[in-house]
Amino acid sequence: MTETTTQDDRGVRRGITGTVTSTKMDKTAVITVIRRIRDRRFHKFVTRRMKYKAHDENNAAKVGDLVEIIEARPMSRTKRWRILRTISHNAEIPVTPTEGRDTDLDRTK
Repeated sequence: MTETTTQDDRGVRRGITGTVTSTKMDKTAVITVIRRIRDRRFHKFVTRRMKYKAHDENNAAKVGDLVEIIEARPMSRTKRWRILRTISHNAEIPVTPTEGRDTDLDRTK
């Protein structure tokens, strides 16, 4: 994703864009940031994933949303980021379980 820096009266703070992967905790969302870097030895592109716990005061983030997080004061042992804004929402389609699914293994001929 992308990384930015912002300057305000509190100083320079880093901002990162990532995807929400979990919202099971109260007022906390897990953001996954995917970076593609070039390997120094083999010069191939490698995918690096990093998970950040971010503060979400109103529990507004949903799984799949693209959000921008910004550095903040330590709020817990692992939570040092807060959600600044939601860039785009994920349009999830609810999955309904089907009864009596047919699979190739269940069929006897």
